[in-house]
Amino acid sequence: MNPKKIFLTDLDGTLLNDEKSVTPATMEALQRFCRAGNVFSISTGRGTENAVYMQQLYSLTFPGSFVIAYNGAEIWDHDRQKVIYRVGIELPVVSELLTLAAEMHVHVHTFNDRYIVGSAYDEEMVYYKRIIRTPVIITDDVLKELDKPPCKLIGVELKDFDRIEAYRTEIDRRFGDLLTTTYSNPNYLEIFPREAGKGSALLRLCEYTGIPVENSFAAGDAENDIPMILAAGTGIAMKNGSEAIREAADVITSQDNNHDGLVPYLLRAAEG
Repeated sequence: MNPKKIFLTDLDGTLLNDEKSVTPATMEALQRFCRAGNVFSISTGRGTENAVYMQQLYSLTFPGSFVIAYNGAEIWDHDRQKVIYRVGIELPVVSELLTLAAEMHVHVHTFNDRYIVGSAYDEEMVYYKRIIRTPVIITDDVLKELDKPPCKLIGVELKDFDRIEAYRTEIDRRFGDLLTTTYSNPNYLEIFPREAGKGSALLRLCEYTGIPVENSFAAGDAENDIPMILAAGTGIAMKNGSEAIREAADVITSQDNNHDGLVPYLLRAAEG
């Protein structure tokens, strides 16, 4: 049996503290885990362009590392510098989702390989862009800016949760066999292909690396992290995580993301 381990972690609220940094203690634990010959992967709802930027910004480019982006719809192999898996939402479905969003007055945007693509630079886009540094295209025809099916759409709502939840309900009714909808935080509704998801991405990476699923660890704090928490050999919920993810996990960290909550689990995995 392959003795290596694989550790997947969400960024915001999990690996990163609230100041959006990796603390020295967490970095040292990550380095020890990877020096032991193990595999590390970011697993995020962010787009690949931004997630790879974050990987570089925080010096997470360990040999043999990966980036799972768009909630598992795309996987980036750092060593090979290429996408090794991708699935998108077919363009006619994207069109229907955007039309429905306009009818229900919900902000929804999508992504191509380099840009956020939306129809309005409104309050919701400003809020989304405060952290996500990917450049934006604003256009009257979003589909013209998409040269292939996008990996995900995201709805952003700052004031009326019931409105975006009604949008989610309608998506599930119309496209439940094609799409997954989940929240990455109370303001963000993630919309991506059903065959994607962070749990499916964990299983794909285990197969790709030859690491047994029982040797996998996954850590997160929000609803969109639950599939990988359930899929992993050890599912880790952050102390600061939602009630739903804490109920789904095998273990809950004793400290939150501001106090190196992942360190004991990284060190335990590194030591075998």
